[in-house]
Amino acid sequence: MTFKYSITLSSFRNINEPLKETLERLIRQNYDAVEMFGEPYKLDLKSLKETFCSFDLHICGITGMWGSASEEGWKRKLLSSNKEVLDYSQDYVRDCIKMCHLLGGYEVNLCLFADDEFVAFDRNHALVPQDQKERLIQNIGIPTLSTLAKYASDYGIQLLLEPLNRYSTPYCTTAKEAIYVANQINKDNFGVLLDTFHMNIEEDSIEDAIIESNGLLKHTHFADNNRKMPGSAHINFQSIIRSLKTIGYNKYLSFESILTNIEYQTTTKTGLEFMKAIENMNLDF
Repeated sequence: MTFKYSITLSSFRNINEPLKETLERLIRQNYDAVEMFGEPYKLDLKSLKETFCSFDLHICGITGMWGSASEEGWKRKLLSSNKEVLDYSQDYVRDCIKMCHLLGGYEVNLCLFADDEFVAFDRNHALVPQDQKERLIQNIGIPTLSTLAKYASDYGIQLLLEPLNRYSTPYCTTAKEAIYVANQINKDNFGVLLDTFHMNIEEDSIEDAIIESNGLLKHTHFADNNRKMPGSAHINFQSIIRSLKTIGYNKYLSFESILTNIEYQTTTKTGLEFMKAIENMNLDF
């Protein structure tokens, strides 16, 4: 079993470097693919496609820019009770789906945000009451996501629900919650994306969460607990790789780390080598 390795281009947005130079470096470091960040309104997609086509590097998908990840993220709320906001959010996903299809990718990640002012929100612990969370998911989330999954299927694109930690959004924070939604949607092109950074905060056991996601886990984001490349802090990536191998996962390990300066090439190289070394270990099952 062999994993494929990708990295999110959103990690490079604060580095003043032309895209072509970034791609050249990643190819030299033996990355298999990249994820393009989902800002279809800000990008020249035709030019972007031409750039990617000139490199032997696949686009595995689009990283949705939700919440604080984007200036526009605050109004991308797939659980909004405001029709105008919900319509805008659905249009955003549709445009990311079309962008993904145009660039040759096959997956778009979704994160669930809502109108915090309309629910009782414990800001000290970043929690909402379970009954209010379930009501939003059932009454708004499930119908909205079902509609979007049908739209995505026409383009051959998978939609992947990514749980975030409660300090990002409290509405879908664990693999269990994402699995519930995916089972309710019950469509072949709707699955789950798990991120080690968020799992380290929310999951009782990262390994158990992976095992329970068997059959629905279609993509992963990897970062250490300090949001840097794997191997820079204390997450046990050996046990994570063991769990992924246990369920027969053979898709992308996609790095989504904080990169702060032009010297990133050292950390992206050592992080990739760190994970490949673990993959090649004879891990006991």
